[in-house]
Amino acid sequence: MVIGAYEVRLKVLGARSLKDKRKVLKSIKDRITRMNISVAEVDDQDKWQAATIGIALVSNDSAYINSVIDKLSRFLCEFPGVETMNSKAEIIHL
Repeated sequence: MVIGAYEVRLKVLGARSLKDKRKVLKSIKDRITRMNISVAEVDDQDKWQAATIGIALVSNDSAYINSVIDKLSRFLCEFPGVETMNSKAEIIHL
């Protein structure tokens, strides 16, 4: 079993309130969830211009996990209204 964990810190551009931030994050989380991948806001809940999301997936193939994390990275970099500040990925073999 292979577990992939991906943490991304985002800058929410144009957000003027927590409500604006939640709207953008909901859109991101809905799209990621449609790919059958778990996602949650894991830090910066009280900051209206920053968000940290955690993404997790399980597979039996580390190459698949790598490809999904690369796809998610590209998706978040191209998503309108957010800027990726930093990210880290970890793959664990059990």
